[in-house]
Amino acid sequence: MSNFDWSLYPEADEMLSSIVSGLLVHNAVARTLSETLARETGTRFFDWVDHVAVPAEEMSPGVLTRLGFLERRDSTRAPGTRAYFLPGSTLFPVLLVDDGATRLALKPENLDHFLQMKHLYHVGQKKEAIEGQELGFYRRALVNRQENHELWAIERRGFDGFKLPDVSWNSDEHLTVLQELMTRRRIYNSDTDSLSQLIDMIEDLSGKLPLPLVTDAFFRTERRFWQNKTRGGQVQKSLQDRLGLGWGNHDHHTYRSSRENFHLLIELFEKMGFKLREKFFAGSKAGWGAQVLEHPICGITIFADVDITDEERDADFAHEKMSSTSKLGTVGLWVALHGESILQAGMHHLAARVDFAAARTILKKNGVQTLRPFSDFEFLKQSFTEAERRKVASDRLQECLAGGGISQKRHGVFRSQGAIGSHLEIIQRTRGFKGFNQDSVSVIIKTTDPRKSTERYA
Repeated sequence: MSNFDWSLYPEADEMLSSIVSGLLVHNAVARTLSETLARETGTRFFDWVDHVAVPAEEMSPGVLTRLGFLERRDSTRAPGTRAYFLPGSTLFPVLLVDDGATRLALKPENLDHFLQMKHLYHVGQKKEAIEGQELGFYRRALVNRQENHELWAIERRGFDGFKLPDVSWNSDEHLTVLQELMTRRRIYNSDTDSLSQLIDMIEDLSGKLPLPLVTDAFFRTERRFWQNKTRGGQVQKSLQDRLGLGWGNHDHHTYRSSRENFHLLIELFEKMGFKLREKFFAGSKAGWGAQVLEHPICGITIFADVDITDEERDADFAHEKMSSTSKLGTVGLWVALHGESILQAGMHHLAARVDFAAARTILKKNGVQTLRPFSDFEFLKQSFTEAERRKVASDRLQECLAGGGISQKRHGVFRSQGAIGSHLEIIQRTRGFKGFNQDSVSVIIKTTDPRKSTERYA
């Protein structure tokens, strides 16, 4: 792994948990919602928190800085507030406010949907109660106030501040961009040409809307496309949608790519504003590598998988074009069977933050089995749902057979039974841990190799 040393922040986690618990004691609506979340979705209220605000007289900046928080001084903080972030962690920001109120803001994927589904909790039924432009960078609504303890809900679209932006634009333009991304062509004669055209498309759309808005819109449509192919995702999303939450608890989006197109995939993400994080190499026998990327504004993390060789481990495989090879590893075979994740296949998986044990139980009750956990630490727990088999196109099967990627026997199995496709990943993070465990990732990459999973998924 490259030089990213993600730390644990148990004291900061405990402090934030104490703030959340205190608000739940004083605000019955928030408390009821927290209990409903746990019971019906298998998720933790803590993971739906966007930020908290506490009275400045109740918490000194020194306490926050001792725990590792840094003050952010820019124009996106609201008047009368001081904003503190804990870099290198998954923990949410703390605002120190001068008005004596304690506030907690939740982060549903769509604010209108949340208010619609939880309308009994909403203090006002008029549209004017929602602050911020529709389809804009940042919108918010007061859900419930009990004395000086307030529950809010916010919606972000490519924005990481706390002050309502002064800029505005035609919402119809945003709808047009969403429509173009939702209906974009995914199947071409050449995947390489397709990726090049997608890069051009993003550049064109960024001329219509600010790039962070385009990036946010892109991944909203990507999650929907993946969900249409993934029953585990459909079930979990339906549970969360009953409370109007959507995928506000997404942790990371995972793409699988062919070797020859990986540099274009990374170029696409960098065009959207993503920055490279750590990279993984599982060893010469494993035959795969991965590049993690994170968007500094949109709060989106990507895990991009690709087959690589031992000789390429120290190279810049994210940017240097790699040649195709007849020997297909786990990632290469999946792409050969289903297509590029960014195009016709869709994401390999979306990871959602949950209460690990509760989510496994609830998914099982809803007919979705989870595999053996591939991370089982106190601060990081991960598992996949069982993947459904997808029918494999005959021309793809024949190409794999002719190129030596699969045997004649495996060709027959894939033709008659299909091959495993996409998953939902459930993940529980605590203590602010932001990273991944390479040994655990290696295990699950091996487990999801279509050649080794035939009997398991039969």
